[in-house]
Amino acid sequence: MTKEGNPVYAQNTLEFVTVALEYCSFVENAMNVGMFDFVDKATKILPLLYVKASLLPQVESDEFFEPELRITEEMYDSIRSNIAALLADKDIYLDTFHADMKYSETPIASSISENMADVYQDVGNFIALFREGNELVMREALSMCYHNFCDYWGQQALNALKALHSLRYADEELKERSQE
Repeated sequence: MTKEGNPVYAQNTLEFVTVALEYCSFVENAMNVGMFDFVDKATKILPLLYVKASLLPQVESDEFFEPELRITEEMYDSIRSNIAALLADKDIYLDTFHADMKYSETPIASSISENMADVYQDVGNFIALFREGNELVMREALSMCYHNFCDYWGQQALNALKALHSLRYADEELKERSQE
C-alpha cells in the first residue's frame, strides 16, 4: 500500500503520534516538576490526547497478528507510583463513573495516578510499536490503540481530567501556587 490513502500516514494519525509522544514523555518525567506544573500541564495534554485519539482512522485488526507489547508491569507501576508520590494526598478522588458504582451504596475511590498510568500503558505500547516502522505493526498498533481508547483508556483519561480540573481550579492550595 502506498503512503497516500494509508491510515498509518494520515494526518490525524501523525498528529496523534505527536501528542502521544508528548504525553508519554510528560508522565515519564513527572517527578522532575512540581505538583502545580504537573497538574497544569496534565489539564492541557489530556484533552488534546483525547481529541486526537477520537480522530484516529478506524483500522481493522489482523486477528492472526499479535504484536509484542512493550510497556511492562514495572514501567506501569513506576509511572503510577511517581505520579501518586507527586500528588500525595490529592491523588485519590471519588469516582462516580466506576463500573461498580451502580451496585454500591458508598462512594468508590479512584486515583489520578492509576488513570494516567492506564492511559500511558496503551499509548506507550502504541508509540513503541509505531516506532518499529513496519507498516503491518503500525497498522495493528493503530487498530489496538483506537479500540482500547473506545473501550477503556478514553474514559480513564476523562476520569483523571475531571479530578485534575478540580485540583487545578478549585483546590485552594493549588490556586494560591498559580498566583505566585
